[in-house]
Amino acid sequence: MSVLVVGLSHRTAPVSVLESATLTEDARAKLLQDALAAEPAHEAVVLATCNRIELYADVDKFHAGVAELSTLLAQHSGVGLEELTPHLYVHYEDRAVHHLLSVACGLDSMVVGEGQILGQIKDALAVGQELHTAGRVLNDLFQQALRVGKRAHSETGIDRAGQSLVSFGLAQLVASAEELRGRRALVVGAGSMSALAAATLARAGVADLTIANRTVERAARLARTLAEQGTVTRAITIAEVDDALPDTDLLVSCTGATGLVLTAEQLRSAVAAREGAPLAVLDLAMPRDIDSAAHELAGIRLVDIESLAAASADAPMAADVDQVRAIVSAEVAAFGAAQRAARITPTVVALRAMAADVVAGELARLDGRLPDLDGKQRAEITQTVRRVVDKLLHAPTVRVKQLAGEPGGAGYADALRELFDLDPQAVAAVSRADLQASGPGTQSNREWQ
Repeated sequence: MSVLVVGLSHRTAPVSVLESATLTEDARAKLLQDALAAEPAHEAVVLATCNRIELYADVDKFHAGVAELSTLLAQHSGVGLEELTPHLYVHYEDRAVHHLLSVACGLDSMVVGEGQILGQIKDALAVGQELHTAGRVLNDLFQQALRVGKRAHSETGIDRAGQSLVSFGLAQLVASAEELRGRRALVVGAGSMSALAAATLARAGVADLTIANRTVERAARLARTLAEQGTVTRAITIAEVDDALPDTDLLVSCTGATGLVLTAEQLRSAVAAREGAPLAVLDLAMPRDIDSAAHELAGIRLVDIESLAAASADAPMAADVDQVRAIVSAEVAAFGAAQRAARITPTVVALRAMAADVVAGELARLDGRLPDLDGKQRAEITQTVRRVVDKLLHAPTVRVKQLAGEPGGAGYADALRELFDLDPQAVAAVSRADLQASGPGTQSNREWQ
């Protein structure tokens, strides 16, 4: 079995396609369940953010896996397969591992080096664990991605290469952070991206901050947190946004709504009520919260995902990116070697179990032939025979694990089974026990800090 990823991102698809292909929480769960029900996939995890949708799976057939995963992405995203296919990318085995580790380090982000993707990867794994679609292979891979992402941020200056999507978006709206000081801001939404936007604005010194959300209790919790840090805040419902807009200098919107939250007409009315005072608008939602027609309105400065994608293409790359790429390459090699070595473990365990059975059988025969042996003599013979078998097996089993960890080493497990005539069912039983011991839901799989 091998890791396969099929997906689309801001690098391969226009914003209009990404906007149409956005998955709801329920659609993600159903996609995972259907992926596991499909014959080629044994495990599955979905990574869905504002600028990417990727379906990772552990498959035993490449072509069948690509066809099935592509079809499932089309079905659950609501975008026809013919429209979706030109924008899809496919990575397999080491390339799939390399891709995820690069994503975790922020190398594939719209804003290179941003760290928010780590939380999104963690959430994707948690959903796979909760739904029992992430098994040993994808658990290992996503845990490795989280570790490598943290390593990249702690050992290099990749953070200097980019910013969060929020800070990058704000930088497109204002010439400097000083322009935010004393402004009145409105944040629509109370999720993780909105909370980051609100915290960023509070640190920048906005005069007051309003949080609007469909569920006002969530907005109130976020407002209280910021108020404790000294920012003047209040919480309102989405229905009250129109009344709040005339008193707003900067609007940031990032909700999970499937339709528009604010139309161009609502913004035109807000500018009129402000007597022509300009309104800066940052739309970080996918699909968009703000009507794109607002780009044409006088008095409105709108920055959205589409304009951020264009701006990020010209953003300078830091020298630290090369260092992160070197880390990723080394970690991909290490992960591949570990996975290849792990595949031979059930065969080695089965070989040692067979050897133990042979020793036990021969000792039983010895008891029948020499019934007068006392306990001390029997123990000494038993220990000697076991020591001989262990010494005979030690060097070849250690060496075969080393060889199996090298590229092209998969055949060593087959050779070992053939040479020692091992029962395939015995090896499969060890594999099942290994999967159960390290499967979804274990504490070790959940911890990544």
